[in-house]
Amino acid sequence: MLLDLGRLLQYRDNTKAFTDFTDTLSVSTRETDAQGWYKDGSVFGVIFTEIGDGDAHAITKVLLNKVTEALWNTLRVDDLNNIRLSFHVYPEDNPGSGEGYPPNLTLYPDQTPEQDPKRKSRAAKRAIDVLGSLFALALLSPLFLAIALAIKLTSHGPVLFRQKRVGRYGAMFTFLKFRSMYIANDDSIHQDYVARFISGKHDAETAAGQNGVFKLKNDPRVTRVGKLLRRSSLDELPQLLNVLHGEMSLVGPRPPLAYEVARYDTWHRRRLLAVKPGITGLWQVRGRSRVSFDEMVRLDLKYAETWSVWLDLKILWMTPSAVVSGDGAY
Repeated sequence: MLLDLGRLLQYRDNTKAFTDFTDTLSVSTRETDAQGWYKDGSVFGVIFTEIGDGDAHAITKVLLNKVTEALWNTLRVDDLNNIRLSFHVYPEDNPGSGEGYPPNLTLYPDQTPEQDPKRKSRAAKRAIDVLGSLFALALLSPLFLAIALAIKLTSHGPVLFRQKRVGRYGAMFTFLKFRSMYIANDDSIHQDYVARFISGKHDAETAAGQNGVFKLKNDPRVTRVGKLLRRSSLDELPQLLNVLHGEMSLVGPRPPLAYEVARYDTWHRRRLLAVKPGITGLWQVRGRSRVSFDEMVRLDLKYAETWSVWLDLKILWMTPSAVVSGDGAY
């Protein structure tokens, strides 16, 4: 909750006005709620902790009524007219149709464009994405044709697999891969795997000592060619088109499915905010399926906090060796 006190402190004695305000506010908040300046000397903030899993709008309405009643009973009408009050709920739900939306800059002030210390680096990152994807598409076009022919000759269905994925800020986009599965298959197997992976529950094979690997293996939906494509990560190549279109970057967190995001804890969602999803990243070159889901998210957050053009170039340099080794790939 933010209370803009600028006009209140302007028209009354600062010390007296602020003392009256804080005394009133303390009556309508709890000891566990954090209070302090959001903007020094003008905007006061309260973080209401431990409000449970109820409906955010209903909780906000209750808090608004409680605070307003306390202020009304203590302060003068003129004082109330000089206070502006607003609520901001974290984590934010994606409103409307489920398409992407910009972040609430009150909750994420670091996302304000003019305050972004990495504006030039982001421009350089985009330039690398465009030039790199164009170069790779031209260089690998014969390989694209060979893979497409192998897919068509060995199984029925389209060459490309299209799937809705969740991008930055929750934007849904069409994710491209070479098809590695039979068509018209049931995704309940993968949904069950995702639920167990995110929760950290290991399956029988992992418990038997498979080097800590937690990955969906021996998937009956995968074709013979698909197994080779997945093992070599060649099925990921069409995502160069996603990069060129601006929905992804060459380097960044992997874009999740909607039913994966539905199972995220609050802190997991941070991986969807800071940077665009990518084809490769720290997880791919350092862990892949050998790490837990929580560790994968920590690697994504570490990348988001420390990324630079040089780190991107380093990850791109390390990716071919990680692909060739096939360590953790299935």
